[in-house]
Amino acid sequence: MDYSQLKSDIDQWAQEIGFSQVGVSDIDLTEAGEHLNRWLAKGFHADMDYMHKHGEKRYHPEQLVSGTVRIISARLNYMDTDVKPYQQALKETQKAAVSRYALGRDYHKLMRNKLKKLAQRIENEVGELGYRVFSDSAPVMEKAIAEKAGLGWIGKHSNVINPKAGSYFFLGEIYTDIPLPTDEAHDFHCGSCTACIPACPTGAIVAPFQIDAGRCISYLTIENQGAIPEHLRSAIGNRIYGCDDCQMVCPWNKFTQKSQESDFSPRQQLDDIELLELFAWTEDEFLKKTEGSPIRRIGYASWQRNLAVALGNAVTEPAIVEALTNKRDSVSDMVKEHIEWALKQHAQ
Repeated sequence: MDYSQLKSDIDQWAQEIGFSQVGVSDIDLTEAGEHLNRWLAKGFHADMDYMHKHGEKRYHPEQLVSGTVRIISARLNYMDTDVKPYQQALKETQKAAVSRYALGRDYHKLMRNKLKKLAQRIENEVGELGYRVFSDSAPVMEKAIAEKAGLGWIGKHSNVINPKAGSYFFLGEIYTDIPLPTDEAHDFHCGSCTACIPACPTGAIVAPFQIDAGRCISYLTIENQGAIPEHLRSAIGNRIYGCDDCQMVCPWNKFTQKSQESDFSPRQQLDDIELLELFAWTEDEFLKKTEGSPIRRIGYASWQRNLAVALGNAVTEPAIVEALTNKRDSVSDMVKEHIEWALKQHAQ
C-alpha cells in the first residue's frame, strides 16, 4: 500500500468532513509522560484522581489500544467570531462570562462522530482497520500528540497554539494500526512572551507550562464539585463556567478563525445574558436549557454555586440581594455557603 498517498487522501477527507487540520504522530510520548509525572508529583492535579489512576496508559498509547502504531490528530475551530467579545463580557459584572468553547453544543460527541466518519473513510479504502477514536474522553495526552503531529505547539499557558489559527480549537484523535508517515513536530514560537502568566486572575499559571489546577478557574467552576476556596472567589469575577483569560491575551489569537460549525454558535444567549436570569432557573429549566451543552455535566448545584459567586462579585443592587436572600434556604449546604458569602460582599 502507498501510505504516503493514503495520508494525502486522509488530509482531503478530513477537510470534507469539516476538520480544520489533521496530522500524524508516532506513539513515543516519553517526554510528555515525564512532564505529566512531575506535574502530578507537585499535586497540581487537585482532586482530579483520574489524571494518575490510569498510570502509564496516558503516555503509552499501545497499552490503551493494543496494536496502535500511529495517531491521527485532528483539530476543529470552535470560535464564533460574531459573538460578544469575551473581554467585553468580563467588564459587565451583572452578566455572565462563559468560556467561549461552551456557548454552543457539547463538542465531545460532535468530534467523535467526525472522527468515526474519517476512520470509516479510511476503512473503506484499506479494508478492516484497527482503530479507536477519542476527544477529551480517555487517558489520552491530546496536546502532546497534537504538537508531535504538527498541529501547533504547547504554549506557556498549556494550550496548543497554531500559527494560523491561534488556540480556539478542539482536539481529537484516532489511534490506529496503520503505519502512516508521520508529520514533523511543531516548533515552539512563544519566544520570550509571558502575557498569559500574569493574565491569570487567580495566579494558576505558576510557571511556564505549569498549571496549578487547584487555583484554575476552569477547574474550580467545572471539575470541582465542592466549595470554591473563599480566598479565590473575588478573583473569579463573573466567570461562571471556565475561563479564557490566558487565551484572550495571547498575541497568536489575532489569527483566530471563525468556526464553520453552526452547532458552536451560542445557545440560550449565553454570550450576553444577565446573571440573575440564569440564577432564577429551576433545576428542570437548567436540565432542559443545557441539553446538548457541555455545561450540563457540572450539575445544578455547581451551576448555582458559580452564579452565587458571580453575583457576590457584581455591583450591588437590590434585585441581586433579593434573589440571593430568597434562594438561601432552599439550596444545599454547599450552595448556601456561597450565597451567604455573596450576601456579605453586598453588606460591606
